[in-house]
Amino acid sequence: MKLTVVGCSGSGPGPDSPASCYLVEHDGFRLVLDLGNGSLGQLARYTDVRALDAVVLSHLHADHCLDTASLMVVHRFHPAGQPPPISLTGPPGTTERVLAADAGSRTLHDVFTVSDLGAGTWELGPFQLQAARVSHPIETYAVRVSAGGTSLTYSADTGPCAALAELARGSDLLLCEASHVDPAGDEPANPPNLHLSGREAAEHAAAAGVGRLLLTHIPMWNDRTRVLAEAAAAFPAAELVSSGSSYDI
Repeated sequence: MKLTVVGCSGSGPGPDSPASCYLVEHDGFRLVLDLGNGSLGQLARYTDVRALDAVVLSHLHADHCLDTASLMVVHRFHPAGQPPPISLTGPPGTTERVLAADAGSRTLHDVFTVSDLGAGTWELGPFQLQAARVSHPIETYAVRVSAGGTSLTYSADTGPCAALAELARGSDLLLCEASHVDPAGDEPANPPNLHLSGREAAEHAAAAGVGRLLLTHIPMWNDRTRVLAEAAAAFPAAELVSSGSSYDI
């Protein structure tokens, strides 16, 4: 199983990366976890976006789903013709959210076969997937992806959450958001039930006993090196991802 980080900027595109998007490949099957704003063009660097097999949206904030509408446009208007519909799994309301992002579109069904995402397990091609609801202001799911005897868990967006550690337990890799820094001095407190700090991401990784921790979803206004330093106190081998980095799992 191979993971390619397409976009890793938190809360929106940044100067060095589009918003959240991760390509997971195994046995020729191409699964995309989230398609945040600005990510589709970058995704085209790593794969033919007309040949994707499945998209899973963790939640419906713009920085995780907005370029699904752009993918719809590519499918419809590419001069090579329209490929068969691909699997799109997202929380209830996904169809309406994507249509709202492309004024004038009335259906997704020529491009996507849409399924609701909820807590539970299912299969997509060679992958076994498991989702658990996590702590975020809107309905959001962390997703564990397994194939070929290995697994990765993607946190999506979440505040501190026992469900994330349980889902990730024993994973080879935890791809975990680390949007916040721990406040120091007179810095304001972080909002509750929204995101994790680097330290909190590392604590979840340690509790879950994962093999590797990759930190992602750091917004452009936070210091990446500070996030990593805070994480290293609880999980010394924590790593920062960047757009274009890839990992064999």
